[in-house]
Amino acid sequence: MLDDKDIQKLIEVFPTKEESVSKKQFESFQEEVRKNFSDLYSAVDAYAKKADTYFQEMVMLAHKVDKLEKWIHQIANKVGIKLEE
Repeated sequence: MLDDKDIQKLIEVFPTKEESVSKKQFESFQEEVRKNFSDLYSAVDAYAKKADTYFQEMVMLAHKVDKLEKWIHQIANKVGIKLEE
């Protein structure tokens, strides 16, 4: 059975009516969280797209550099220049 001390402890732990959140306040908070999450998702998506474009450009640049390096070696061989690596 609960005694006065137990009841007092429960009163101290549970929020009062003024401290509790109304359904309207909770729904407002929920909507704000959804909007913030949506904004964050959009920002991450935009960054991911930029990063993907950057990495594709870097791959293309690496291929171009490899191609140019191959041509330089071919030209050097034809003119008799030894390239050191």
